[in-house]
Amino acid sequence: MSDYSDYLPLAVEATRRAADAMQRQTPGALASKGDRDVVSDLDYAIERDLRDLLKAETPEIGFLGEEEGPSGSTSKRWVLDPIDGTSNFVRGLPLCAVSLALVHGDEAVIGVIELPFLGTTYTAAKGDGAHANGQPITVSSTSRMSQALVAIGDYAVGPDAEARNRLRLALTGQLAAEVQRIRMTGSAALDLAWLAEGRLDAALTLSNHPWDMAAGVIIAREAGATVIDGNGARHDITSTTTLAVTPELTGSILAAYEKASSLGTNAR
Repeated sequence: MSDYSDYLPLAVEATRRAADAMQRQTPGALASKGDRDVVSDLDYAIERDLRDLLKAETPEIGFLGEEEGPSGSTSKRWVLDPIDGTSNFVRGLPLCAVSLALVHGDEAVIGVIELPFLGTTYTAAKGDGAHANGQPITVSSTSRMSQALVAIGDYAVGPDAEARNRLRLALTGQLAAEVQRIRMTGSAALDLAWLAEGRLDAALTLSNHPWDMAAGVIIAREAGATVIDGNGARHDITSTTTLAVTPELTGSILAAYEKASSLGTNAR
């Protein structure tokens, strides 16, 4: 057992509370967070509830939430996306998640992803492996791009979306020529959980925040995935690009990303 595993039951309790709220309650009122991006009343309610729970149980640990930002310590903190895939959730699509991580320094050391409408809880503690509903999971053994199922994150919206989407479009085109299929689920947490379980062979997110990725990164890594940033360096909480891949495909996915980066930079 790792030094961090003692925190896992609390993290599971917190995500299950959030999942229960998603199952029992409607999204409530929606507010704009910018161009084509929304937040629901329930996002805020879940974040506030979990912030209070975790502060009461672990007052020495800080908190970072997607909707209301940081509080407390920054050296060790809980990082939460209360509803990852809000757009899916408000339209009744089951591809959404609660994503909670414990981050120490720049590294996630505990991760829990709850899929409320798909009946699965994914967990990991550093050094203890990854699990789905308590059963050990590992990434796929896929070794050929032509057999790979690859998830890519949503296209950009908001300021500079056209410029930022050049890389996404170039990467989509590059992968379409090489892999078996491309998927876009609308939830980075779900993508990383499914990578960890071997349902996907790569999960690629080209602009992200800590709450999007932290829990999924530790779960995928503990399941055997290679998780790097766009430069090929080890991914950490400060990374803004996430390439999470089953090991046999890491070189090929990174090469595709690098080629797409060149094409996207040159596109006008």
